[in-house]
Amino acid sequence: MASQQIAILSVYDKTGLLDLAKGLEKQNVRLLASGGTAKLIREAGMKVEDVSAITRAPEMLGGRVKTLHPAVHGGILARNLESDEKDLADQNIQKVDYVVCNLYPFKDTIAKINVTIPEAVEEIDIGGVTLLRAAAKNHTRVTILSDPEDYHGFLSELEKGEITEQSRQRYALKAFSHTADYDAAISDFFRKQYAGNGVQQLTLRYGTNPHQKPASAFVKEGTLPFKVLSGSPGYVNLLDSLNAWPLVKELKQSLGLPAAASFKHVSPAGAAIGVPLNETERKVYMVDDIDGLDKSALAQAYARARGADRMSSFGDVIALSDKVDVPTAKIISREVSDGVIAPDYDPEALEILRKKKAGKYLVLQMDESYEPPQQEYRTVYGINLTQGRNDVKITPQGTFGSIVRPTEGATIPEEALQDLTVATIALKYTQSNSVCYAYRGQVIGLGAGQQSRIHCTRLAGDKADNWWMRFHERTLSIKWKKGVKRPEKSNAIDMLCSGQVPPKSPFEVEDYERNFEEVPKPFTPEERDEWLSKLQRVVVSSDAFFPFVDNIYRAARSGVKYIAAPTGSQNDGAVFDTCDKLDITFVEQSTRLFHH
Repeated sequence: MASQQIAILSVYDKTGLLDLAKGLEKQNVRLLASGGTAKLIREAGMKVEDVSAITRAPEMLGGRVKTLHPAVHGGILARNLESDEKDLADQNIQKVDYVVCNLYPFKDTIAKINVTIPEAVEEIDIGGVTLLRAAAKNHTRVTILSDPEDYHGFLSELEKGEITEQSRQRYALKAFSHTADYDAAISDFFRKQYAGNGVQQLTLRYGTNPHQKPASAFVKEGTLPFKVLSGSPGYVNLLDSLNAWPLVKELKQSLGLPAAASFKHVSPAGAAIGVPLNETERKVYMVDDIDGLDKSALAQAYARARGADRMSSFGDVIALSDKVDVPTAKIISREVSDGVIAPDYDPEALEILRKKKAGKYLVLQMDESYEPPQQEYRTVYGINLTQGRNDVKITPQGTFGSIVRPTEGATIPEEALQDLTVATIALKYTQSNSVCYAYRGQVIGLGAGQQSRIHCTRLAGDKADNWWMRFHERTLSIKWKKGVKRPEKSNAIDMLCSGQVPPKSPFEVEDYERNFEEVPKPFTPEERDEWLSKLQRVVVSSDAFFPFVDNIYRAARSGVKYIAAPTGSQNDGAVFDTCDKLDITFVEQSTRLFHH
């Protein structure tokens, strides 16, 4: 009997069990089983012993304790070592060669409507998990089967006389995955029951769309790094907030100035640092009447971020690097926005924000000291993906030191380095492909999520051009009808500046012209070209290399004098030569910054 191999069987899912038991019996394997597993094998007329035959202890506590015993786990965990052999002999324990186990249906139980905590608790398998983990740990000697799909292949190898090392490894991995998934389901259930107070888990209204339920935000360890001070966050709100926050945090760390971002659909509509606003900029960004604006670099940063592309910023999520003051809160209070995330709020500023949207405006307070784990995980179509977090640091001196063209005598002014930093950090948090134009400490045009680089460059360039057309005297001197709201003004200005003034459609013309006391004359192509020629010293950054020279030509039309991008294209030489022809300084930014 000492040389006879032993198998312990303890399964909830009894699919294929009898065929497996028959195959083991055929190979003269001693069968030990627990509870219902032993009963089913015995009723089929096969020889099987209860686990108590080796434990010398009966099942107890209503079946909660069956296999938890040194005679079981000593036999499973024993290695082919002299010391282990001696311990087994001293305790009269025999080695176990095969373990067949799967677990109570915890997931099925908690999926039931109105399941109670006691009902769920009874489906938490203890002995089974221990069997699986012990056997999988010792898989160099023990074969662990947790999936009935593997029984046939196992028996085929057993009949040939040996379970291969590769099979034992594969079965062990499956067992570890089985217990990991099981534990995750349990922790998720109890997180919802006990930690769903916003400390470790936050229940969301729904996912990306209203029909995608349930939805939640949680951390596996510790507490959520943000607090909800007002409103109720949705899934998309958090996607925007948790992409926007590291953007402004990194801008502040890199450039030493307060930073702001206006985020929409997981890409920035605008981002900026707190460079002082001149009188024209205040008027263009619709903040010329904000008290205390001069004393708040944060308010000026948000005015720039929101003002870069007011159409795209409609309904944004705002990220602010510093404590929110009253001037910043006043700007936010008058704009159509879904929420804000910042490290802190002045009491008066918080009260202003809490009144927005009848008290439903989302206000998140972020823990500045929070650092996310180095490894990121996501699930797409049921497939788990993991990668190292994109923690590359973008700094003016460290990132843009390698000037490719011109080859001699070139330097980059401090202002251009600052703008290149703003543009490149913005790209790091923008859906790729992406290209960003920046000027005076702010994003002025961003092309995101396009399949081709040139379309990114064109889209961003067109936005930069439209931004600059808003500084034209004709735009600044628009005479509005009384009662026209800010979003309607933004839309009408965008139509004028982008050349999208309605043609002859009477309904569209009427809808456009009703905004004005005096309808502004559309810009002619000559007027537009003449004004755009005044825009100079713009910078462009790209999240990957420029594959063709058309990107350089398009960028030059919007006053670009400095370009930063990775290299590595077959057309690098042509791109560099084109920069030389157009008097553009090309700087190598050596890190690709795709963001998906």
